[in-house]
Amino acid sequence: MRQNVESFIGCDAHFDEAEIVLFGAPFDSTTSFRPGARFGSAAMRHESFGLETWSPYQQEDLTDYPVFDSGDLELCFGSAESALADIQARAEEIFRAGKLPLLLGGEHLVTLGSVRAAAAKYPNLHIIHFDAHADLRDDYLGAKLSHACVLRRCHELVGDGHIHQFCIRSGDREEFRFAKAHTELHPFDFSGLEELCEALARSGTPVYFTIDLDCLDPACFPGTGTPEAGGVSFPQLLKAILTVAKTNVIAADLTELAPMLDPSGVSTATACKVLRELLLALLAS
Repeated sequence: MRQNVESFIGCDAHFDEAEIVLFGAPFDSTTSFRPGARFGSAAMRHESFGLETWSPYQQEDLTDYPVFDSGDLELCFGSAESALADIQARAEEIFRAGKLPLLLGGEHLVTLGSVRAAAAKYPNLHIIHFDAHADLRDDYLGAKLSHACVLRRCHELVGDGHIHQFCIRSGDREEFRFAKAHTELHPFDFSGLEELCEALARSGTPVYFTIDLDCLDPACFPGTGTPEAGGVSFPQLLKAILTVAKTNVIAADLTELAPMLDPSGVSTATACKVLRELLLALLAS
């Protein structure tokens, strides 16, 4: 793998020495409301140079850790399955090298490609999911591969009791019925997260960590395709990320920034800071 021309700030290590490998999936072809998430990963890289590598929250610096940014994949916008196959192949390549893949979306469907790779390597995989939406529809307007269905497809891979959902404040009736029977859904906030993470950490259970940035309150993060009133603050999200990082996280992703929907740039700046803190939390844990 060759280094990307423009990397996220502080993520310019060589592939061989890196502990975490970033890769982008600029795909938003199944977006159900406002498109634009395909530009999220590139925007985070470009705007990251307005950010310091030092985190005053964690007292850590990205330059002290080896992270490799492999850039964005070139994905087929006309075929969700083709795009997912390419994402899965890149995640598998990173896993084979003994490194942690960190995927930058893109819409939330891109998570499925990375989860497919993780589930194949870790049969007892659990998923911790931060989102405004349950994403548990069996189909959306007849399409099984949609960002509205991504956690339903992930459930087919990992099974009952292995998906833990937080901040959920939107979904149809059937999604909430499905969650009650098959996943652990915590509406509105992070209630129950510390207890869950303590149990997962004690057992050493492999965890896939997926963050849809629309879990944030759209008052501070309007640049997303399907904003939902309510949501958490940046400090609440940061605390939750630090909690999850204490578990055995083997892969992660950050999705649904649509930078062009927030001309102020605040959403992109927030996404950059979330990514910096997520990287440092995983590296320093």
